[in-house]
Amino acid sequence: MAPGAVQALLRVEEYARGAGLESSMLELVRLRASQINGCAYCVDMHTQDARAQGETEQRLYAVSVWPDTPFFTERERTALAWTEAVTSVSWEHVPDAIYQTARQHFSEKELVDLTMAVIAINGWNRLSIAFRREAGTYYAGAQRKNPEAKHGPKSASASCGGRREQQLVNSHSGTF
Repeated sequence: MAPGAVQALLRVEEYARGAGLESSMLELVRLRASQINGCAYCVDMHTQDARAQGETEQRLYAVSVWPDTPFFTERERTALAWTEAVTSVSWEHVPDAIYQTARQHFSEKELVDLTMAVIAINGWNRLSIAFRREAGTYYAGAQRKNPEAKHGPKSASASCGGRREQQLVNSHSGTF
């Protein structure tokens, strides 16, 4: 276990969540990056979290094909394009056209905040994939009843305060 590592990534996540961007848009961003990265655990988590926040099934099903649907606002479409570009930056740098569009829809601070959200979910995806987090073991808004049953003892970092932080630690700390 590496509670310090989880706490470090958790701080990036907390920053992104508290930066003021629309939470519904951030869930779409997390879902899209998780789809690209092939993280089944995170896809399951973020579809559940989005539903819990009132997201529609139609939009959730369409995230992977967002350019071909009319279901997303221009700002959401820009955030999804930015997410794809930043997530895939090792294959191709962020195209100028995507950057220019992003600057039209987001202030400089908002774009940095969005990028931090993309960085955070890419980090969680890599941890979850590498350490074999099992899809179907996350329950939106609920703490695991027996965290030792499937993923070993809870991280020491789970003793930190705050319900939201506790939920984030519980959902992400498992075997890390």
